[in-house]
Amino acid sequence: MIGAAALLAGYAGTPTNLGGTVGAPSFVSLQQMCVAQPVDYGNSAQDVYATFFDAYVANRRGKLSKDDFCAFQSSIAQRYSSEGKSSDPQVRNQWITFFIDQRVRTISWRATVDPTLRNC
Repeated sequence: MIGAAALLAGYAGTPTNLGGTVGAPSFVSLQQMCVAQPVDYGNSAQDVYATFFDAYVANRRGKLSKDDFCAFQSSIAQRYSSEGKSSDPQVRNQWITFFIDQRVRTISWRATVDPTLRNC
């Protein structure tokens, strides 16, 4: 299921480098907008970065307030901590289901402010 989120990430024109690309903040920078200590998302890092990046675009273009952006990041971090790191397949699947829903949500936010996504 995370693979599906990865496909969505590529479709949305999100940088694929956690260090950012020209004009795109790094994963650490996106996290530090809200917290001092970035979260290590392990194997989910690239997908979480894509999700945070789309939320960031929505934030920068007025769709999402900074408080909402940070609350969104916090909800992802909390669920990752309680479910994403689990070795129990059922609990891990709860994380995946939650995360995919959040990924779709951020693509929707970004699509409302980014005309390049409206032709997809």
